Amino acid sequence: MTDSFIAEARREQIVLACIDTLEEVGYHNLSLTKVAKKARISTGLISYHFHDKLDLMNHTLQFLVAKQLDFIRRNVVLSHSATKKLEAFIKAHLTYQETHYKHTIALIEIVFTARNENGVPYYRMEDEQEEDGLRTILVDILKEGQQNGEFTSSFQTEIVASFIIGAIEERMLKPNSSIPMEQYAVELVKMVMKLIG
Repeated sequence: MTDSFIAEARREQIVLACIDTLEEVGYHNLSLTKVAKKARISTGLISYHFHDKLDLMNHTLQFLVAKQLDFIRRNVVLSHSATKKLEAFIKAHLTYQETHYKHTIALIEIVFTARNENGVPYYRMEDEQEEDGLRTILVDILKEGQQNGEFTSSFQTEIVASFIIGAIEERMLKPNSSIPMEQYAVELVKMVMKLIG
């Protein structure tokens, strides 16, 4: 094994411990000491791999976004029509929230609580961030459906994408809902298809 492979494995171990800690104690109560305890390593080892708490948060956020994007993309590419891709996107996004609960909580904690070096909350930095990969996938599906005639051309893709993502994120904020995730997905797909079909 190379040194870079070992270092990368150690960084991932720390990020995973950070996710667990965020889910348990929240962003405000998180410290490098608590993350180190969760990872069963020294705080100094975290400081070797990450400059500070903010650097660890940035890497954790990148990890969370990449994992979510990869999971949803893998489900979408298996479908061959825009309609099936849209259904796969909605179901995969909701499934990910349910099967990766800690990741979802950690993502919420970072996006809505963490601040950058200038004190700006992460959720207000949208213009400065890279393009939203999930939104891009969704908008592309909607455009594809319009171009090939599966969907009506009378809607604006950006607005419908916001509606869909908003409905999915609403579910994320209510994990203990009495409505099962599968039923929520089916109803959301039906609503969206009525809107764009």
